[in-house]
Amino acid sequence: MEDINSTNKTNQLPPDNHLAWAIVSTLLCCWPFGIPAIISASKVDTYWKEGHYDAAQKAADDAKKWATISAVAAVAFWVIYLLVFAISAAVGVSLLD
Repeated sequence: MEDINSTNKTNQLPPDNHLAWAIVSTLLCCWPFGIPAIISASKVDTYWKEGHYDAAQKAADDAKKWATISAVAAVAFWVIYLLVFAISAAVGVSLLD
């Protein structure tokens, strides 16, 4: 007896693995959160080829989640950094001394 899940999915394309976004967010943003994105993205196609369709979708969702977290963390870091720099410049404190 064939699994209903595999019957429904065999003619479909695998989910987007978000690997490009994971790599870009790792290199340009916050790498501690980008590494799990790359790891999850690299599992998507393997799971799909093995017939683990739900696991492939979960890995794709995880890759997207971690890439998003990486990008948001980088933006938050730079906003905080620029605020500290602007406030210290306004007060007259040098961060380089």
